[in-house]
Amino acid sequence: MNRLILGDNLEILKSLESESVDLIYLDPPFFSNRNYEVIWGDKGEVRSFEDRWSGGVDHYIDWLKVRVEEMHRILKPTGSIFLHCDDHANAYIRVFVLDKIFGESNFRSELIWKRTSSHNSAKRFPQIHDTIYFFSKTINYRFNAIKVRYSDKYAEVFKYQDDFGKYKRADLTGSGVRNGLSGDVWKGYNPTEKGRHWATPNNLKGLFDIPAELNLLEILDFLDEKGVIIHAKSKGSLPSYKNYESVSQGKIQQSIIDDIPPIKGKEAIGYPTQKPEALLERIISCASNEGDVILDPFVGGGTTVAVAEKLKRQWIGIDQSVQAVKVSEMRLQKQKDLFSAPFSLHLHKYDYDTLRYSDAFEFETWIVKQYGGTPNTKQRGDFGTDGKTKEGVPIQVKRSDNVGRNVVDNFYSAIQRFDKNLFDRLKAEQKPVGVLIAFSFGKGAIQEVARLKNQEGLMIQLVTVEEFVPIAKKPKLKLVFNDLGLDAKGLREIEFIATGESEAGIEFYAWNFAYEAAAGFKADVMIDKEGKQVHKFNAGKHCIAVKVVDNQGLESLETIALTVNGVVKRSS
Repeated sequence: MNRLILGDNLEILKSLESESVDLIYLDPPFFSNRNYEVIWGDKGEVRSFEDRWSGGVDHYIDWLKVRVEEMHRILKPTGSIFLHCDDHANAYIRVFVLDKIFGESNFRSELIWKRTSSHNSAKRFPQIHDTIYFFSKTINYRFNAIKVRYSDKYAEVFKYQDDFGKYKRADLTGSGVRNGLSGDVWKGYNPTEKGRHWATPNNLKGLFDIPAELNLLEILDFLDEKGVIIHAKSKGSLPSYKNYESVSQGKIQQSIIDDIPPIKGKEAIGYPTQKPEALLERIISCASNEGDVILDPFVGGGTTVAVAEKLKRQWIGIDQSVQAVKVSEMRLQKQKDLFSAPFSLHLHKYDYDTLRYSDAFEFETWIVKQYGGTPNTKQRGDFGTDGKTKEGVPIQVKRSDNVGRNVVDNFYSAIQRFDKNLFDRLKAEQKPVGVLIAFSFGKGAIQEVARLKNQEGLMIQLVTVEEFVPIAKKPKLKLVFNDLGLDAKGLREIEFIATGESEAGIEFYAWNFAYEAAAGFKADVMIDKEGKQVHKFNAGKHCIAVKVVDNQGLESLETIALTVNGVVKRSS
C-alpha cells in the first residue's frame, strides 16, 4: 500500500479505488499570486504552477475542486479530509469547494495554526496563521480526542504547590444533570442545583492508588481525606480539585494550535513551506487509527508520509515534482529502521539497472501489476507462473535478457498444468495461452514461439519490459575531493565536488558523510543544487556517498572511502 507516486495527482486520484482511504491531508499551493509558490522549480511543478495561474481565483478554485471531488470519492464513509490553506482563498475554498462537495453539515472544525513567522506588510496586520478545514464524509466519522502537554507558556497555570507537587484548580463536576450517584448530594454540595453532576478526576489515579471497589461518592471521600479536594468558600458554590502537573494529561486540543515550536535541527530539510511533524502527528492521530490509509496528494517535503509511517499507518504520497518525490523518498529512507514497512516508488521512467538487478520476487510482483495483471501472493502451488491477466491468462516473468528456448518450453508445460480447460479453450479460440515477460528474448525463444503458432496453432505472447514500462538511462556521476587542511580545532576540512551528467538534465545532489552500505543511504544534506560540499572530519576512516537525481527521478550513487590522519588518502 505504501506508495510515492510522481505525476499529476488528478489522474492518479482517478485511478484509486472508491472508498479506499481513511484520511486525506492536503496542503495545496496557496492562491497567493507570488512567485515564491514555485518552490522546487522543476518542470513538473512549473507546469502545475502555470496551469493553476492561467486565470484568476475562479480558475484556481476549479483546479482545486475537480481534485477534491476525486478525494471525496476515494474516502471511506468513516473518513475525513483536512485542507490546509491561507487567507488568499480560504473563504472561496470553504464555500465553493468543501461545502459544495462534502456538504455544510459535514463541516467539523476550522483549525487555526499559528506559524512562527509572518509575512510582514506596512499596510496590514502581519499574517501569522494558516487555516486548516476539517470535514468528514459522513456523520459516522472516526475521531480520537487528543490531549497535548502544557507548553512553557501555560506552565503558570500550575501556580499552586503542596506535598504532592505543583497543581492548578480544576472542576470536580461536569455540565448537565444526571441520575444516580453523579447527581447525589455530597457533604452538603448539590451539583444538580447548578445544572451539573459529579465527575471523577481519573488523572489522579496516576498519583493515588484508588481502590477499585469504591463507588463515585466513596472516591470523593477518599480524595478528600488525601487533601486534594478544595472546598468552596461561599455557600451555593461547588468544590474543585487539585489537578497536578505531574499527572496532568494536558489539555484537549482546541481549534487554535499555537504551541508547536519552529522546525529546526534534523527535522529541517530545506523545504520553504515544510510543515512541522508535530502538526501532522496531531491531525493523523485524531482522525485515524493504526493500519488506516493516509493520503497526501501534494506530498511536498514528505512530512505527512514520514509521520504516517512513524504512527504505523499505511500511506500514499503524490506530487508533480521530481524533487518533492525524491526528497520524500530520502526522508523515509533516513528514518527507516527494522520496523519500517516497505514502500514503492512510481516514476515516469525507470532505470534499467535498478529493475534488472532488483529483488526477483518484488520485481515479478511489480511487473505483473504494471502489465495490468494480478500477481501471485505466494510462490508455491503456482505451477511456475507469476500471475495472470484480467482474463485469467497465466503470466511468467523473467528478470533476464536474451531469454532462450528452454524458458519457452518450460512455460509451455507450466501453463497446461495451470488450468488445462482454460488452455484448451484459449487455443481453440486462437488467443494467447500465456504471456512471457522479460527484458529481451533470444533467437531460439522467438523461433520456438513462431513454430508453436504455425505448426500447433498455439500462441504464446512474448512481451519485453520496455513495451509497457518506460526505461531510461540513469545519470553518470563523478566524485572528487580536495584537502583544505586543518581548522582551528584540528578537524580536517575536505571539499567534495560531484559532477552529474544526464540527457534529461540534473535536478539536485544529496550527501551522506557517514555512509554504511548495510544501512543504506541516509542523507545528511538532501538538497544541493551545485554538487559541492565542505565537511569536517576527525582522524580515522570515513565513507562518503553522494547521490545525483535527474529530471526524470533517476539517480546514481557514488562513494569514496578516505583515511584522515596527517594526510588524506583514499582507502582501499
